[in-house]
Amino acid sequence: MREFSVTELAQIIRAPVDSSVNAGPAAPFHSSFFTGVSTDSRTTKPGDCFFAIVGDNFDGHDFLAEAFSKGAACAVVRRDTKTGKFADRTVLKVDDTIKALGDLAREYRRRGNFKVVAITGSVGKTTTRQIVHHVLSQHYQVYQAPNNYNNNIGLPLTLLGAGPNHKIIVAELGSNCPGEIAYLTRIAQPDVAMVTNVHPVHLAGFGDLQALTQEKLSISEGLRPGGDLIVNGDCDLLVKTCRAKGEKVITFGKSDRGHIQVRNITYSDFNSSFTIEGTQVCLPLPGPGNVENALAAWAVCSRLGLTIHNFGRALKTVSAVPMRAEFLHIGTLTVLNDCYNANPASMKNALDILVRIGFAQKRRLVFICGDMAELGRQTRRLHAELGVWVAKAKIQLLVAVGKFACVTAAAAKRRAEHKVQIKSFEDTASACNNLEKFIEEYDIILVKGSRVAKLEMVIERLKALFSSGVARTSNLDPPDRSHKARGKR
Repeated sequence: MREFSVTELAQIIRAPVDSSVNAGPAAPFHSSFFTGVSTDSRTTKPGDCFFAIVGDNFDGHDFLAEAFSKGAACAVVRRDTKTGKFADRTVLKVDDTIKALGDLAREYRRRGNFKVVAITGSVGKTTTRQIVHHVLSQHYQVYQAPNNYNNNIGLPLTLLGAGPNHKIIVAELGSNCPGEIAYLTRIAQPDVAMVTNVHPVHLAGFGDLQALTQEKLSISEGLRPGGDLIVNGDCDLLVKTCRAKGEKVITFGKSDRGHIQVRNITYSDFNSSFTIEGTQVCLPLPGPGNVENALAAWAVCSRLGLTIHNFGRALKTVSAVPMRAEFLHIGTLTVLNDCYNANPASMKNALDILVRIGFAQKRRLVFICGDMAELGRQTRRLHAELGVWVAKAKIQLLVAVGKFACVTAAAAKRRAEHKVQIKSFEDTASACNNLEKFIEEYDIILVKGSRVAKLEMVIERLKALFSSGVARTSNLDPPDRSHKARGKR
């Protein structure tokens, strides 16, 4: 963040110094400027402005003293602190510290000499953001948040984290209920806005896919004059809604109707290749979902001056996002670590990757499946549909973790035309305590569920059990354990 005046901050967030939380005359400025923003006293740095955020499990006001002890230049609060305790510090009071943080970020973005790319969507937005950042960073000073900062706290922190030398900010916008994207995009004021796709997610907050589509497309409300709205042309509801709203859009996809198209897609074990604008591109990430993410990333990069040759060259060195279709080799096991989150579309994509690689390598297919959260009234139906996909994928061992994953297991057992082994557990800890009883050497394992399942515990348990095993190498031949070799198992 570039240096910012405390006096300007007070004006922007409508907290004049004469409304200081301290009794008596206004507290003097401890510092006239601040050079960063913090909402966590543990990571506050000298010169930061500390925003006291009240969360479900914490209250930032309880940590003001710690923030100031670490050199905070000032603080923004929403309730009175103990009289006189911070008399020599600048402490500004507002009605809502989260809104104040957003107001500051909006003004910082307005003044900034940089472009903003804002990405939203049901599936793939984080990986798309990472690809965009990786590619653009080969040519520009680009900033993105180090973590998944996509809400009403994270998005402002992303914008405020950019320094004076950054030319592009790549931001991610998420939503659990109507109105959140519209609020965030008005803060970000993007030059390029992207909707990767729309699938059944967060239905507890939206009710149906049409409401979710409207929410995602509200990202256009913050577009700067002359900005570009890019959407997935293969999502019929997205395109139809854009037309109904009269939105001018750029579309991408696999179909002929997209402005930006992908052709000649081929998949290998852990990679894929395809052509865009007649140029072959190699992607070191597996599965159809990542091809879609890469195409979405090209749609963004093409609006910011890159050629397809620039894009293809940079794409060769992109890495998987941790816990998102991330392959781990643990002893003789191949593990697809995709446990950051889950919804029906991402589950289907991950299963497709598992099947492609598992069959190619003649491995036993194992799916450790956690609950999919926030699906509202459609929760049971969508978990049952997942069970049908599991049956079609011919998964040989299904480990269900959680109440609704057990619905998936029951549906898979009913629909399977092969013998599927099923293990069900109420929680992740119970599953971890029993893994050694049914996981076998050379298995290929998909681990996926929503954050509530905390399936990263499974990954750590597998490492503890199998890391001392035989290391996997390119010429290591596992026993033939394909469906053909094992009959109907």
